[in-house]
Amino acid sequence: MDLLRDNELIYGRLLPIEEKHLIDRYNKALKAFGLKPTKRNSFEIDRTGFSPQIAEELDDPFYLDPNEVNRRFIILTPSQVDLPVVHTAFSNTSQLIHEFMTKNSRAIDALTIKDVIYGEIEDSVNKVRDIEDLLSINQVEFRVLSAEDVLGKASELGTLVDRLKQEPNAWRDNQMLERMVELAKVTGDIRENALVPDQVIFRHNAFWTSHFGGLYVFIDPDMTTVISDPSAPGFRRSRPWQVSYLSIHDADRVFRFLASTKRIELPRASWIETSGYLEHRAEMAIRALIQEAEPKRDLGKADKVWLQTWIHSNADIINRDGTFPFLNAAKREIAQLGQLRIEEVFPQHRFLVVRASPDHPDAWLTNRLISDFVPSDFVSRYVFNKQGFYKDYEGYNQVQRSAVVDTLKTTYLKDKEAFRERLYGLVD
Repeated sequence: MDLLRDNELIYGRLLPIEEKHLIDRYNKALKAFGLKPTKRNSFEIDRTGFSPQIAEELDDPFYLDPNEVNRRFIILTPSQVDLPVVHTAFSNTSQLIHEFMTKNSRAIDALTIKDVIYGEIEDSVNKVRDIEDLLSINQVEFRVLSAEDVLGKASELGTLVDRLKQEPNAWRDNQMLERMVELAKVTGDIRENALVPDQVIFRHNAFWTSHFGGLYVFIDPDMTTVISDPSAPGFRRSRPWQVSYLSIHDADRVFRFLASTKRIELPRASWIETSGYLEHRAEMAIRALIQEAEPKRDLGKADKVWLQTWIHSNADIINRDGTFPFLNAAKREIAQLGQLRIEEVFPQHRFLVVRASPDHPDAWLTNRLISDFVPSDFVSRYVFNKQGFYKDYEGYNQVQRSAVVDTLKTTYLKDKEAFRERLYGLVD
């Protein structure tokens, strides 16, 4: 993984923590979680406060994610809201922590001046044993604590202020007034500084989770749909009256679900011809064939001319695979008819020519699911399905890894927002 780290393809854009007072605060949160404090003089954190360096030091990549549920968080600074989330068992953890920090930005701004905020994203289960446990998570609550108990002291001071306003003789209680002064020295003027988070409960909507080898939950008004391996405990048995179960190995049924719920854009000239989507898929398919046929071939510097020459020289391999000829035929049909007769396409090939509907709330999650059916497109895997990408990457040899990194650097990393908008129609 060193090559990925050096090129900021893993643990990239994290926040360096080097100031002693911030390290001390982080250690107070670790101790509150029952963990050993770090001895490091610097480390990096993501939006949730997870640090790959601390995980390595503790020899526990799940130190903020015990049982991969009820995710812990450590907030040292409001600027964490703009960071990525690099380690999580649920795809919506990033969204939930972003919502929490955005909705409570005033309190977080004030609190982190004096203290560290930490706690858990609590839900209705402590351990995931089967699909029913996942389906029972309808909402989450942020249980928020602070090392110096600034939160508790602010709440106590607020109660005393209310008493002072409401009880006519409260101002005669010298002991209470002295306590208020003592608390105010820690919290400041709570009338100006909102120290207590206003919103701590959030909906738990559609998500992917790493449990049971990877499982998707999509939520519609009248039906919840689970997509996973049928070996997952509870598959087709948990709430069969309100949950539809689809095998992730059944490309036809998964595609029909995405199409019927309008989660995907079908292949039409209106977006296909301007996005370069089919050309991108075709290049990814050819690169996968070359890697399989010539594992030691360095594709890092392979240009379009060289790739075209390889295509002409290896027609048998390409025709036997079928992906490249299909994409060329699809491109011709779309140019002639303005669309592709998708019902005539082999189910597995359908995912090559569709993308998530950009305006649908589940667009990122849908693109992630699509990437599971097109593993040859490592760029899309990296953009939407980093866990899947990293797993694939471990199976590459060193030459292949270098080529993959070079491709990501010259395509996606060059301008992420423009790349996502052009290829997938997504606007940040």
